[in-house]
Amino acid sequence: MAQVRLNNARLLIYSHDTYGLGHLRRCRTIAHALVKRFKGLSVLIVSGSPIIGRFEFRARVDYVRIPGVIKLYNGEYTSLGLHIDIQQTLDIRKAIIQHTALSFQPDVFLVDKEPLGLKGEVEPTLRVLREIGVKTVLGLRDVMDDPQWLADEWQQKGIPPKLLDLYDDIWVYGPASMGSPLTGIEFPEPVDPRLYFTGYLARHVPKTAELDLSALPDRYLLVTPGGGGDGVEMVDWVLRAYESSSNLPAAAVIILGPFMGAAEREQFERRAVSLPQVIIHTFDRHIEALMANAAAVVAMGGYNTFCEILSLRKPALLVPRKKPRLEQFIRATQAEALGLVKVLDLEEDDSTECMVQALQQLFCQPPLKENQVNGLLTGQERIAKRFLTLLGQHQVEQLNKVEG
Repeated sequence: MAQVRLNNARLLIYSHDTYGLGHLRRCRTIAHALVKRFKGLSVLIVSGSPIIGRFEFRARVDYVRIPGVIKLYNGEYTSLGLHIDIQQTLDIRKAIIQHTALSFQPDVFLVDKEPLGLKGEVEPTLRVLREIGVKTVLGLRDVMDDPQWLADEWQQKGIPPKLLDLYDDIWVYGPASMGSPLTGIEFPEPVDPRLYFTGYLARHVPKTAELDLSALPDRYLLVTPGGGGDGVEMVDWVLRAYESSSNLPAAAVIILGPFMGAAEREQFERRAVSLPQVIIHTFDRHIEALMANAAAVVAMGGYNTFCEILSLRKPALLVPRKKPRLEQFIRATQAEALGLVKVLDLEEDDSTECMVQALQQLFCQPPLKENQVNGLLTGQERIAKRFLTLLGQHQVEQLNKVEG
């Protein structure tokens, strides 16, 4: 797509970020893609992620950090860093979001995944912005959850009757061939006319990524549970395989993730001391560079990791979680049916031998071919085109016939 110069256009992105890295990384990818294509565009991300400051951002992309909130095992929320009542934290977040929006004066407001925001915190901002003519967009993953579970959850939150009233567009960050994440939800009016399937968000190794290959094995398996908060079982399974077998064909580089519990992290690090083939790190902000140089990947099947596997065409073994959502399991099984990955189910057979065999087979898997991923990784281009349409011609200053 040719570069487009915009007349001081602004995009505001909301990412609630109560758990993991997925929402922030997806929003950051979209922001970077848009400022690369559109000169004159500024993007501001409102996020609750406690580690947003550990990521790099391109020029004309910045962020506002709102107080963090974390979801407990019982489904309730609590303040992450403040010793105050959760309702007070939510009130602070709501006020910051609305004040930021009105001060920033965006042309487009993009909300990631949660239509009303955490506990409805973004609904007042949506209504105010729509009254003054701001275009509003809801961005959804290719897979949200089991259709019936999602339908029940959205019904309890009162989302279906409000969705069409609050949003001009609904972007689905996946191809239509993976199905609609809103299948099975009843709306007062048809929602399909507002659905816009973008395709997956392609990933690449950032130019700023510096990877010291001398510190890594010549051939290695990358093991990544994403944020790591729910990846303990997968990492344990892989470590058991390396503890029991000395004939695995490559070393393992395990990135535990910044949200893995301290006790579990320390236990894994102690076990790795006696395993010369295993290297463990907590976090690497340039996971794309590690994956690009890996022979194969073991992951859980979260959205961003799956996009990276497709983009870098890596042989992959997915070990998806099934709780608290079936999102990863649905995506993984659909991808396996398309011949893109292999899948192991912890609930079917979590024996050490099962993982050893799976890893041996993984190293024999060929890389993904171009024709396997063609047409799947169209996210950035299609989002850019739709974004330009939402802005309208009055925002376009000039077109440059230069590749962006």
